[in-house]
Amino acid sequence: MPKMTERERLAELETRQRKMNEDVATARRAVRERYAVMVSEMPVERLTEREFRDVLTQVVRVGGDAALAALKGLAAAG
Repeated sequence: MPKMTERERLAELETRQRKMNEDVATARRAVRERYAVMVSEMPVERLTEREFRDVLTQVVRVGGDAALAALKGLAAAG
C-alpha cells in the first residue's frame, strides 16, 4: 500500500471528523429524545415555563448528583 500524501491524509481526517460529528449529533438527539419522553410523563404544568427552564438549567449546570443531594436536603428540611 503506497504511503499517503499529506493532502490525502488531511482529506481522510476531515472525512473522519465529519462522520464523527454526525455520530455525536445522532447520539445527542437520541439522548434528548429519551429525556423528552421522561419529561412528557411528569406533571410539569405545575411549574411556570421560566421555573421549569431554571430548574433544568441548574440541574445540568451542577450535575445530577449535586442536584439530587440538594433536593433531598430540601425535602428532609421541609
